[in-house]
Amino acid sequence: MAIEKDFYEDEKTLQDYLAFRHSPESPNEAIEKPAFLELLGSVKNKTILDLGCGDAKFGLELLEGGCASYTGIEPSTKMLELAKQTLSTKGSLEQSTIEAWTYPPERFDVVISRLALHYVKDLDEAFRNIYKTLKADGRFVFSMMHPVMTCCDKSRENNEKRTSWIVDNYFLEAPRKVRLQNDYVTQYHRTLESILISLQNAGFVFEGLREGCPKAEKFEDKALLERRMRIPLFLILSARK
Repeated sequence: MAIEKDFYEDEKTLQDYLAFRHSPESPNEAIEKPAFLELLGSVKNKTILDLGCGDAKFGLELLEGGCASYTGIEPSTKMLELAKQTLSTKGSLEQSTIEAWTYPPERFDVVISRLALHYVKDLDEAFRNIYKTLKADGRFVFSMMHPVMTCCDKSRENNEKRTSWIVDNYFLEAPRKVRLQNDYVTQYHRTLESILISLQNAGFVFEGLREGCPKAEKFEDKALLERRMRIPLFLILSARK
């Protein structure tokens, strides 16, 4: 997940996040990643741009999977340091926000972004830039927090595990202050309809959609599986230039 670049600068916040993020039954690993890989398919011999690459562990997997090149964009200084350690001399990394990066025309076969675009204020511009930087017939695969999750954060105001979920102000597209760990971050809520229209307006041809239905084999904790079956956390989409 890519967040405001200052969020990770506190060492405890960073370590707590990484411990949760990479645990086998975290929503990222158990739900979002399998659905993302399903839409992504083979990356062999592909040139890849990763927007909001975090610690680049996924980038290393893509390189080990045979992609021709990997470029990761990450705003956080501490995350970028971890990414450099992860990749060593493999791949390429640049410090930038998704909004500020200069997108070279027709450079990449595949652009990916995992759980970063709900932190982008102007999604229309981001989609246009991504379209521009893709080669002809290039693919764009990305994940976001599901709109039913970004619309309202009242369910976890006390920083406790949710026992129910509130869907409210769904059609009010605006920034939301969302609790993450012991801090707050800004996410931009958009409806599913709005996201798809933005893709279409940028020129993309929609290919596929997943909501990350949990799979039993990913969970040893059956109570956790039952909890994850209650509401979609993620939206995963693929499109083609």
